[in-house]
Amino acid sequence: MEEGRMFIKNAWYVAGWAAEVGGDAPLQRLICGDSIVLFRSGGEVVALSDACAHRQYPLSSGKVVDGRLRCGYHGFEYDGAGVCRRVPGQDVVPRLAKVRRYPVVVKDGWIWIWPGDTEADGTADPARIPDTHWLSDENWDGVTFTHLYDCRSSLLHDNLLDLTHEAFIHQASIGDDSVYENGITVEVAPGSVVVDRFMPECDPSQLYVTAMGVEPPMDRWHTTDFRLPSLHVIHCGVGAPGAPREEGFHLEVLNAITPATENTTWYFYANVRDFAVGDEKINDLMRTALGQVLSEDAEALAKQERMFAEGRANPHDVLVAQDAGVARARRMLQQMLAAEAPAESGG
Repeated sequence: MEEGRMFIKNAWYVAGWAAEVGGDAPLQRLICGDSIVLFRSGGEVVALSDACAHRQYPLSSGKVVDGRLRCGYHGFEYDGAGVCRRVPGQDVVPRLAKVRRYPVVVKDGWIWIWPGDTEADGTADPARIPDTHWLSDENWDGVTFTHLYDCRSSLLHDNLLDLTHEAFIHQASIGDDSVYENGITVEVAPGSVVVDRFMPECDPSQLYVTAMGVEPPMDRWHTTDFRLPSLHVIHCGVGAPGAPREEGFHLEVLNAITPATENTTWYFYANVRDFAVGDEKINDLMRTALGQVLSEDAEALAKQERMFAEGRANPHDVLVAQDAGVARARRMLQQMLAAEAPAESGG
């Protein structure tokens, strides 16, 4: 999908982890082309436009003082609503001394932000935030990562919807031939694309064998549930041949994809499991192996991005049977993008 210079903005995106925001140092993030500063005011996470109304100095270069964000250039202080409450050297604060405040919701340890239109009632409804309850459920344990990938967000969406690359890019960790030897089924509903792959009686990767203590052959599956435009939840599992999926070992792989610029993307990743809960050795194993997986993806996607940037890539790529979910998602993302495009004025 070609994003051009536009982003789908009327949606919730992950801006970071709640644990990242606190103290006197604000956090800066580029999200859908907007420079945004995050800090805490009255204990709550706040997101403001990262430019002081006075001289456009980045507020993220300032500091938090008593719940206000103080600009590091001339000391203007902004409250949690983005309104300037103090101008050093004078008692009167100009009426226009304020910056944009973005809707924010903290849920399951993630900070969700709405970078788009907030004028219409219900547009930034928190009920539209996808389910991520595994992140805060004490019966699940896992590891998390944050990366800024050097690629456009559409390449990450394609990567997560076509997992056959596991057998080639990730041979040493999570990949095996059964991934491409077994086909997929695709289900589409408003706002979602679900790609399911079942791999019966296969040899699980060494990572699964070690982490779960299983021996081949085993049934394996992964179901990518893409909640457009920003979250892929991959329901993974391994179980005894022929046994119901609910009786197996389960992994929930949460992939929050947040465009930063046209060709860079924030990737907030969590891999959580319902087995070996509290086992730090397994956490260390998963952290090491999955860190390598994410590095391999980052390298592969950066190579693709360079092909586009240098004009060496054909934008009309060849799709195969395994790309059925990719094709549907691309079409739906394009429709969402078109719906936000300003209407052309009549002649």
